Amino acid sequence: MFESNGALRSFRHRNFRILFPANFLSNIGTWSQRVAQDWLVLELTHSAKELGIVTGLQFLPSLLFSLHAGSLADRFNKKKLLMFTNLGGALTAIILGILVITKHAVIYDVYFLAFALGAFSALDAPVRQTFTSEIVGKSDLANAVSLNSANFNAGRLFGPGITGIIIAAFGTGPAFLLNGATYLIVFGSLFLLRESDLHITEEQKSNAKIREGFAYVRARKDILAVMWTVLFAATFGLNFQIFTAIMATQVFEKGPRSYGLLGSIVAIGSLSGALMSAKLDRRRSPKFIMGFATAFGLSVMLSSVTPSYFTYALSLPLCGSLALTTMIAANSYVQTNSDGAIRGRVLGIYLLIFMGGSPFGAPLIGWMCTQIGVRQTIAGCGAITSLAAVVIYFLFAGRMDRPASIAVEDVLALKKNQSGNTDKNGERH
Repeated sequence: MFESNGALRSFRHRNFRILFPANFLSNIGTWSQRVAQDWLVLELTHSAKELGIVTGLQFLPSLLFSLHAGSLADRFNKKKLLMFTNLGGALTAIILGILVITKHAVIYDVYFLAFALGAFSALDAPVRQTFTSEIVGKSDLANAVSLNSANFNAGRLFGPGITGIIIAAFGTGPAFLLNGATYLIVFGSLFLLRESDLHITEEQKSNAKIREGFAYVRARKDILAVMWTVLFAATFGLNFQIFTAIMATQVFEKGPRSYGLLGSIVAIGSLSGALMSAKLDRRRSPKFIMGFATAFGLSVMLSSVTPSYFTYALSLPLCGSLALTTMIAANSYVQTNSDGAIRGRVLGIYLLIFMGGSPFGAPLIGWMCTQIGVRQTIAGCGAITSLAAVVIYFLFAGRMDRPASIAVEDVLALKKNQSGNTDKNGERH
């Protein structure tokens, strides 16, 4: 049923089939929480600046914990770690939902719980992504990454629209409870996994030092170039959460249903990009990633000049498709071209870069919207994304053609030899 070379080949694995629908429900809950949280902040403060601060706080833990989470992923049982992070996520979402329903929520509660949820997410992300290789094995890893991204954006397709209706009818509280329930569903599905079917190799599991991950990435110019591209695209381009909230409420003066609809419209393009990527999983390269990042930045610039709510909505699928094609290609390239013994730490660095820019970028974007205008800020973010991709390509041109994989032992041995050839004054012999 699922051909070995088909776009759905990862479904050959029983554990993948169990986790996939649970993750779909969890993705709906995640997008429900994001939309509800943004709307709650605007209800409490009516401030784009506060929205930027809350978004920054939610992603700040990625800056603090992603590296350590990557190290944990290389050392400990990933299934047990994921059960812990899903329980923590459920707890934070349910607490916020109860506070809102009982009318006790204030902006400082949102600050704290956004940070707490971000902490569990920062610990979860590197572990979850490296767990994918244990679920399907290396041969199907790129395909599984694409299908998981499609899953995430299918949740994004339904989550914002459903949440807009929920908010209009009942307020934001039930949306947070919905997310808490979906975390518990994932927790239950992890119990059903058959550990004998996991693709676990006896690789380096102890003394997983973070600095070895940095040494590996520095030696891999192809991976380093991809990470720099992702840094600018994620920090400045991937801010649909902020852009659509402010455009809907302050530029077009729309209500929660119209705002939720924009999130679902973005997801139409994102889902199409993810499905296309599942068919292109063997064609990804740094040049491919940088080309799509450039096109993505240009599409964000285009969205900034749309004159009406309708035309802005029409521009979003293109933005979503180009964004997801870029990010899926980058994520799967880093995963499939990293040595398995150090993959968790490399992904920890990747996710630090992918999400770690938001604590700085989101408040900056919120502040810029109040100082120079919403449209001007969005256009500037798109321009930075495109320009950065072009500059990085030329800076790394000729240094990105590397073997498909370099063993971590080779990189660390090279680093040791280089250190040995440096005298106490720091001069190379």
